[in-house]
Amino acid sequence: MLLIKGAEVYAPEYLGKLDILVAGGKIERIGEKLPEYEGCEVMDGEGKIVTPGIIDRHVHVTGGGGEGSFHTQAPPVQLSSLLQGGVTTVIGLLGTDGISRSVENLVAKTKALKEEGISAYCLCGAYGYPSPTITGSVSKDIMFIDEILGLKLAVSDHRAPNISVEELIRLGSDVRTAGMLSGKAGFITLHMGDDERALEPVFEALKRTSIPVKTFQPTHVGRASKLQEDAFKLAKMGGTIDFTCGQSESKFRSVDESLKAAARAQVPMDKITISSDGQGSWSNYDADGRLVEMGVSDVDTIYRQIVYEVKTAQMPLAEALTYGTINVAKALELYPKKGVVREGSDGDLLLLNADLSMNAVIANGTVMMKDGVLQKKGTYEK
Repeated sequence: MLLIKGAEVYAPEYLGKLDILVAGGKIERIGEKLPEYEGCEVMDGEGKIVTPGIIDRHVHVTGGGGEGSFHTQAPPVQLSSLLQGGVTTVIGLLGTDGISRSVENLVAKTKALKEEGISAYCLCGAYGYPSPTITGSVSKDIMFIDEILGLKLAVSDHRAPNISVEELIRLGSDVRTAGMLSGKAGFITLHMGDDERALEPVFEALKRTSIPVKTFQPTHVGRASKLQEDAFKLAKMGGTIDFTCGQSESKFRSVDESLKAAARAQVPMDKITISSDGQGSWSNYDADGRLVEMGVSDVDTIYRQIVYEVKTAQMPLAEALTYGTINVAKALELYPKKGVVREGSDGDLLLLNADLSMNAVIANGTVMMKDGVLQKKGTYEK
């Protein structure tokens, strides 16, 4: 058992100065002056802030990249990197390379992260089509493999498979039905490029069918003005849209500007999530499509974006937290198990110092970081 005493609790809405008792991996009680049970570890929360653990819905856990040939393949994610970024739940996926990397390897890495102590899920598919799977069927992967929540696909990108609207409709229907049959969200994470077509294929698929709008969840939607406009339209229809946090202050400012633009456009802000694209490659191309620059994305950028929003952009902490916690949990239908500080929810908590620096990370009730020092690392990490 773990008892956090006297912290300012953001659930993510502000609840006040309270104690939190975690037992059996769950939040057992939240209240004032809770008793200290025998054998219970007590953590002093005085002057500190408790928040839900971050949910990163877009991490290349087996490594991304490769667009610059074999030597540019990024390495797999390490548990310590996720914990240092406050990530207690991660969703792994493939990217451009669905050839040398496989869904089998992705599921294996997802299971490994679970064994190391955090919550982990993944998606079948990659950029290409037909979508790579384990069972030979997108529907069967989602229905029978516990870790797989949905599908990854690329559209409106020069690396995309350029599938027809009919094929997009078929995938949407399959994913939707498999999700219903397995009690999962059943969604498609759409990697979005900056083609002028933007979300037009999705709008056409929705127009021609009764597939729920929540099935199509585009990411990287801040990369082009037309795409962002389309994303705002989709969110107003009830869909979830995802912005990618960058690696620098200018990128954090860009996401902040997109959030402000969404608010001005009266987009439902609970339909917006942010993710890291961690361990994936970022790349720039010249006018002829030649790769000119690339790098690897960090997995701490959601946390850093939240800090930027509060300390630089003057956004209330309760609002900034939503984009990496409760909004994500709802979009992935993991709420209220994940994304909130609530009795009965999983014991995924962050303890922040008053300046928002990371003090402690608790995943499934286990203290993974304490006083800024990692208590747990990956199996082969030194």
